[in-house]
Amino acid sequence: MWNWKKRGSVRDRVDDSVDDVRAYFGGPWLSRVLGGLLGVYLLVCGVVGWYWSQEPGLFPVQQNAQAAAERSGRQMVIGYTTVETLKEVVATLLDKSGGYLSNDIFPPGLWLDNMPSWEYGALVQVRDLSRALRKDFARSQSQSTEDADLARAEPRFNFDNKSWALPSSESEYGEGIKSLDRYLARLSADPAGAQFYPRADSLNNWLGDVSTRLGSLSQRLSASVGRVKLNTNIKPTAPVVPGEAPQVEEELQETPWLQIDNVFYEARGQAWALSHILRAIEVDFADVLAKKNATVSVRQIIRELEAAQAPLWSPMVLNGSGFGVLANHSLVMANYISRANAAIIDLRQLLAQG
Repeated sequence: MWNWKKRGSVRDRVDDSVDDVRAYFGGPWLSRVLGGLLGVYLLVCGVVGWYWSQEPGLFPVQQNAQAAAERSGRQMVIGYTTVETLKEVVATLLDKSGGYLSNDIFPPGLWLDNMPSWEYGALVQVRDLSRALRKDFARSQSQSTEDADLARAEPRFNFDNKSWALPSSESEYGEGIKSLDRYLARLSADPAGAQFYPRADSLNNWLGDVSTRLGSLSQRLSASVGRVKLNTNIKPTAPVVPGEAPQVEEELQETPWLQIDNVFYEARGQAWALSHILRAIEVDFADVLAKKNATVSVRQIIRELEAAQAPLWSPMVLNGSGFGVLANHSLVMANYISRANAAIIDLRQLLAQG
């Protein structure tokens, strides 16, 4: 006869064992382990993110161009330093610590915004110079045929800076570097096959684009504390009363709080790239600048831009009022950018003179 009591006791013991296992794996022990792993993961991401956010330092432009020419067995010609510097600026965007971060879709790159803003700022100057190379520097006149490799490079650098696949931004910018290198090989080996014309009017055209960029940056940086902007577009139909000044509309412009550091690092990126490009321009346009007595002006611009690269010792971009207790890093950056822009305006006047 079956012992139902014994069967019931076995079932009870099995159920008790299952409950004990569930309690063991689903209790505080598992929560502590998962919490510890999450903490370690966040700590590692924080350290890696801090390392990836370190801005690249300045590199010696002329020495870098000479070393690149020696490695490739090419001859240094006029235009070589400018094109090689453009290549190195783009290569730095791709090969710096952490690589190119603007299109990252996984942590910690996904959580970073300062370095992507810096990358975008440098990329703006890369795009402007690549357009100037294609449109002005490599053409003798407006009716000249554009260089094929430069025509391929410019759209590569203007590709979406946040595309992560099919194709990725890195692959497009890498192809742009290859196009520049092919142009540089032809420029060095066969001057008849590729040209670079260091003319004052071409340099002046590019500097006009640079001045526009810096002027916009200065306004955006100054808007960190909020500023009143005057709307100078007076309606033509508004009656003008003799003895009275016309009414002008005012509006408050202020950078959103979460965008202040992005604008600051974008300005740092543009200043970093532009300082290198101007050092290369100083080499390839040396004769033009000397004839216009403009060499000192170029060096003054470079000095202002390099001063804007001073290390930021604060753990965050401070946004104190203009004359408050706390510093305002955006206004300090705006000072350097504005002074560089003022020097560029003076430089353009020198270049325009006969």
